[in-house]
Amino acid sequence: MIFISLGPCPFKSGLIVEIVKDFIRLFYPKLCAICQNQLVTNEMVLCAFCRHDLPLIYYPDYKKNKISRTFSGKIIIEKAMSLLIYRREGRTKELIHQLKYKGNQEIGTFLGDWFGEILKENKEFSTVHCIIPVPLHKKKLKIRGFNQLTRFGERLSSHLQIPYIENVLIKSTSTKTQTVKNRLDRFQNAKTKFQLTNTSLLENSHVLLIDDVITTGATLESCCNELLKTKNIKISVASMAFTE
Repeated sequence: MIFISLGPCPFKSGLIVEIVKDFIRLFYPKLCAICQNQLVTNEMVLCAFCRHDLPLIYYPDYKKNKISRTFSGKIIIEKAMSLLIYRREGRTKELIHQLKYKGNQEIGTFLGDWFGEILKENKEFSTVHCIIPVPLHKKKLKIRGFNQLTRFGERLSSHLQIPYIENVLIKSTSTKTQTVKNRLDRFQNAKTKFQLTNTSLLENSHVLLIDDVITTGATLESCCNELLKTKNIKISVASMAFTE
């Protein structure tokens, strides 16, 4: 039997992968989560235009800013920060809507990586020991199938190199979505609906409590009141967006 060498294969593994990716993109193109235009190579979740147009928050002081003042006179927090400004109409609202109600969990990953890089670079949360998400009630979690904060929190955890801990804080009562409530209702319905499953796990810790959108701060306030039952705990808050 005679074997004829044809030389090295011209189709390297990397080239084959790119060909397959191009084939998939041709028939299943990825679209921008906001404008629905087709994404080009190296664009993730958002097109360059929509990402550039997002209202990014910059507060030089993490201890005293519009977000921290939301909790002034109610609870004591160490620091507060959000990534984006949330308005009634606009790209931030559409982005959060796609995440929560359309199941586009890649948005949580995208925002977590973006915010995580910022927080890691400025080292403002370098003393935090762990990240805790605002929990969903088990009924809502079953209906939605996921907590919109999970991937966001996991990516923050990766960038800050601290644990992301779910289920230590649970939601004990089910309420209607915040979007159908006015501000007074949000405060009244935020009372005693969260519960710690382990009061010693977070002792002597600095906790970063995360949420999707901060409006009145009522939900985070209620979570903090429960967390503050833990001995010698410090709490900072961070969110995807903040309603100015």
